[in-house]
Amino acid sequence: MDSVRIDKWLWAARFFKTRALAQKACELGRIHSNGIASKPAREVRVGDQLTVRSEGGEFQIEVLQLSGMRGPATLAQTLYRESEASKAARQKLAEERRAMQEFAPLPEHRPSKRDRRRIIQFRGER
Repeated sequence: MDSVRIDKWLWAARFFKTRALAQKACELGRIHSNGIASKPAREVRVGDQLTVRSEGGEFQIEVLQLSGMRGPATLAQTLYRESEASKAARQKLAEERRAMQEFAPLPEHRPSKRDRRRIIQFRGER
């Protein structure tokens, strides 16, 4: 095997829980291969540089191996190598999030029935 679809590889490397989510990320322009926005059917080869933006942050990775099947997490981590700059940026962002949580006000008590009704009304759920 010399190439795999990018959505299948991202799913196998465990960047996304489902292949459909990987496809959606490609369609939204959150995946770049060698600096070019990629479509779900784009082929990934060993040595490609990928930029992946997901809920976990932005990853700058190099493809080391190809796989079209999802396996255990330990095997998935051998498929790519993340750059040191990417690791440092994600760690810094995580530390900033933790620091901001200290300043977030905590609720004094659980919402009452009246409060819950107002929350539901505000959200427009009814």
